[in-house]
Formats: sequence, C-alpha cells, structure tokens
Amino acid sequence: MTTFSKASRLCGAVTMQSKQLWSLLLSRILPKLLGFPGILLKKFRKEGVMELDAAALPELPQDVLMDIFGTLEVPDLIRAGSVCSSWHATYKCLLDLRQYKQPQTPCLFYTCESAGSNVGFLYSLKENRSYKLTLPEPPIRSRLLIGSSNGWLITADERSELHLMNPITGEQVALPSVITIEHVKPIFDASGTIHMYELSYETPPDLFDLGDLRDELYFKAFVFPDPSTTGSYIVVLIHEPYSRLSFARPGDDKWTWVGQGSQYKDCTYVDGLLYTVNYSGEIDAFDFTASPVKMTVIMKELKYPVCENMYIIQAPWGDLLHVWRTLGVPPNAPPWVPGKCLFETLKIQVHKVDLEAKQRVEINRLQCDSVLFLGHNDSLCLSAQVHPELKSNHAYFTDDFKEVTVLFKNCIRDMGVMDLENSVNKEIVSQIWSNWPCPTWITPNLMKLNQAFNR
Repeated sequence: MTTFSKASRLCGAVTMQSKQLWSLLLSRILPKLLGFPGILLKKFRKEGVMELDAAALPELPQDVLMDIFGTLEVPDLIRAGSVCSSWHATYKCLLDLRQYKQPQTPCLFYTCESAGSNVGFLYSLKENRSYKLTLPEPPIRSRLLIGSSNGWLITADERSELHLMNPITGEQVALPSVITIEHVKPIFDASGTIHMYELSYETPPDLFDLGDLRDELYFKAFVFPDPSTTGSYIVVLIHEPYSRLSFARPGDDKWTWVGQGSQYKDCTYVDGLLYTVNYSGEIDAFDFTASPVKMTVIMKELKYPVCENMYIIQAPWGDLLHVWRTLGVPPNAPPWVPGKCLFETLKIQVHKVDLEAKQRVEINRLQCDSVLFLGHNDSLCLSAQVHPELKSNHAYFTDDFKEVTVLFKNCIRDMGVMDLENSVNKEIVSQIWSNWPCPTWITPNLMKLNQAFNR
C-alpha cells in the first residue's frame, strides 16, 4: 500500500527515486512513443539489451517532459512530480496551464475503521493496489458521502452542512448552507444557536437534530463544468422533499430551488442541458441558463416502475443511455441475518434513448467495448479501448440504495462487477473497506476549483 502523506501534498505526495521513475516512464511511455508493445520492452530488459541508468540519461527539455507527463495517470504523475525540482516544476506547469487531460481510470474510494477517522483510501483498478490518503477536517468517517463527480467528493458533515473535497489534493470547498435549501428552516435555542432543523413536507413539519437531517434530506449530488462560464462549475443536488433539484454556482450564498419535476434518481450534463431521470423512468432536460429555469419532458414515464435504481449516462459515442438496475434477494439465498447484504443487484439493463423517436431501445452489448460505473458517483460509460484494464460490457457498481445504506450502516454492501450479457456478478476485490461511509467510485482529478461559494 502506498501513502499520500499530508506533508508531501504540495509536491504531489508519493516520492520515488529517479532510477525508478525512469524505469516507470520507459516501461509505460516509451512503447507508445516507439510504437512497439510493452512486452517487447520487458524482453529487452530481461535480456540485458536496455539498462535503466538514470544518471546516464540526459536532462529532458520541459516541453518533452510535459508531453511525457501528460500521458500518465494521476498516481504516476504524482510520483513523477516528486522526483526532483525540475520534474516538479514540469508537473506544476502542466497543471497550472490546464494542459493535463489524460483520461483517468476510476478508483474505489473507501475508509477503514482501523486506519483512523481522517484517513481514506483509493483502490486502483489499473494497478490493483490501494493508496492511503490523509484528509482534511472534519473526519471523513463522520461524514455522509452523497456524491462523487469529476474527482470531487460531495459530503455532509455532522451539522448536515455540505462540502466539496478533493481527496488527492486535500482541497476543500464549503457549499451554501443547508438552511438555504428550500423547505429547510433553522430552529434556534435560547442563546440564538441553531440546535435543530425543520423540514417541511406537509403540515406539521418534521424536526431533526443537526446530524440527523442529512440522512433524510440528501439523495445525490454532482459537480459539473458550467458551460456558461469558462473554468467555472455548477453543483446540482437531488434532495427531499420529493427528490427535487437545487443548484448553486461559485459566489452563490444560497441554493436555487428548481420547482419543477420530482422523484429524481440521477442526472448528467450534456451540451449545456441537465438531463434527469426519475423513479418512473421519465427523462427531463433542464436549461439552467434560462430565467426561470426551463424544463422539457424528453421521455414520458414508464407504465409502472421497473426497478429500484435508474441512471442517465452519456456514452462515448454520443448516445444518451438509460440504465435500469434491479435489486432483490437472489434465488435460494439463505435467510437474512444482521450484518449481511440485505439486497443484491440481480440485473442491469441498458437502453439507448432515441431523442427523435422518443423511444427507448434496449442494447444487448455496449459499443466501443465500453463499461459502466454506477453508484453514488456521476454515472459513467467509458471505453475499455482507452482503459484496457477494465472488463468490456461489464458494469462496476457500488451500493447506492439509500433506504438500506442509511438505515443499515454496518451491513455488507452490494458491490461488484456484473457481466451485462449474462448478469454474472463477481467481486471487485476481497473486502478491504468499512461499510460506512459507503464506498464510491471516484475519477482522480488534480485540477483546482478557482472559485468558492459564499456561506
């Protein structure tokens, strides 16, 4: 297990000797530059054809190093940036100029009780290893994870306040206060301190302790690039009552409530429009640049609910995908006992959304040898041609069934890798995580958020 230490975050964390880095660069990058397979390079090493002597290698110009660094995934880039001052300068320049755009393989973010309350881990599917991360306050194990998007975790603390947190860089951004969300009001004690929250569903409203509101209020959250402003972003929140939408942009001091639609399960941002899917399968599109926000029904709801969870995803080839995830108790399963997984994923179905014909077309196999990532992350469809370590036509999933994960915090989680052709499910890795907070997928990202919110 490799450690991303707090003290070394400024230079990118993990240190590695120059000779080791040259070996890494030569083994992973040189085959691409020279156009021959990596296995042949290993053969050359084995037979003594190639010596990896860093001292004998020339100092590469920064533009050449930037081209090389730009092909590395985040863990390797961080290692490279910590080797020496010139490599760190190249690493920093690559990020400052926002020229680092290498596609990243999602990692599994999780915690482990024995490691401490401020420690998280990233399990790399590419390397089959875990990285240890020291995270900022408040303790990650005291938070509720409600989303993972573009390298950022969206968490709710013990006062039900929301934060964006990048687990690799340690950067953290406070989002507008929970008391600015529609239907939430603060309750003050005699000293003027907030000691409870009021959530209005119907009359009379429900009252919640500070740390209990988050379990009831939040469903899922997302961070999307905001096309209306270069370099900016927008945070979208699905919340109660009735699983409706609110959003906030940098500089906002409150959440903007979208008083249209309800019962949403997932959303994605495509070409300036937010596409959403609700419990009944209705697909809507929202234009946040319009005032007021404009909602268009893209696909009417299904005749009856067909599954427990639904997702809306943009595919690499451009189509919009509607994914159904069916949960239940497997046939011939033994009686449930406390601590065991309550429900399991039995089937995952994928449908293409034909926007012109207003129809869903079931897909038996994903194009481009693609794979799905489902859970509390922003739902993803990635090409296994770009990420060859992933299993094509499979879905990598974590547990996001809120009714179970919140009520049964210590139950084994519904996680695995499912073959979309035959619904055969295999484990991601032998359990290395604590069941709470619930593990989630995250796509590593080193880019900073340049603007903050007002609270």
